[in-house]
Parts: sequence; C-alpha cells; structure tokens
Amino acid sequence: MAEGLFIHQVAEAGLSDQFEIDSAGTSGWHEGERADSRMRQTAGKYGIDLPSRSRPVKDSDFRNFDYILAMDESNLRDLQSRARNVTHASAHILKMRQFDDEAPNADVPDPYYGGRRGFDEVYEMLNRSTQQLLTHIQQASEL
Repeated sequence: MAEGLFIHQVAEAGLSDQFEIDSAGTSGWHEGERADSRMRQTAGKYGIDLPSRSRPVKDSDFRNFDYILAMDESNLRDLQSRARNVTHASAHILKMRQFDDEAPNADVPDPYYGGRRGFDEVYEMLNRSTQQLLTHIQQASEL
C-alpha cells in the first residue's frame, strides 16, 4: 500500500521522472505474489493501484535507494542490521510512521488477520505518512 500511495502522490506532484519507487519485504515468504486482495480492494476504493509483486530486500537496495522505509520496529532493526554488512550502503533507513503526525514512530499494523476496517486504517496512516515523506524529500532535495 505504501508503494502504491507514494507512486500516486509523486505522480500527482508531477515528479515521477525524479523518483524510483519500489517495495520489498524483509523475508521472501510471498515472493512473486501480489498484495493481499483486501489491500488491493481498499486501495482501489481510493483510486490507488498496487502494481508490484512481493520481493525480498536485496543488498543492492541499500546502495541504490536513498530511503528504505520500515513498517515496524522489528523490520527496522532487521534492515539496519543487514545494512551494516553491505559495502557502500547509503540508504537512510527510517520507520514509515516517523512521518505520521498522528502517531510518530508507531508501527504500521499488519491488517491481515483483522477485519476490513484494519485495511482502511492502514490506508489512512500510510496516506498521511507518504504525503509527509514526499514533503520531507522535496524539502531535503529542493525538488
């Protein structure tokens, strides 16, 4: 959802040619699969496309991307630990909700085992977070 929202917001800002946006997980459990059908349904309700297929984070991601955003504290620790072992890693590894004024640094909950409302709540928190992330990047990069 975060990737789809960010792609949408960057496109609305007319900055698509300035960004490379991708999504990856800290494990390969669902490699090659699309997002959960309920997440795709929720995104579609708000006009957001979720085009990607699951893939695990690669060492090259820590060199090739400026930012890597973790959804929760456990993922953040895993990513930071892994980056320490990657030569020339330069990505800023941050928690997604660092950019959420309503709950700075909170985890993004996994709505998989909850009801439909959980998917809407995740959409709302990621929408706020990705908007502020874009603002942060624009200010830091003078885009």
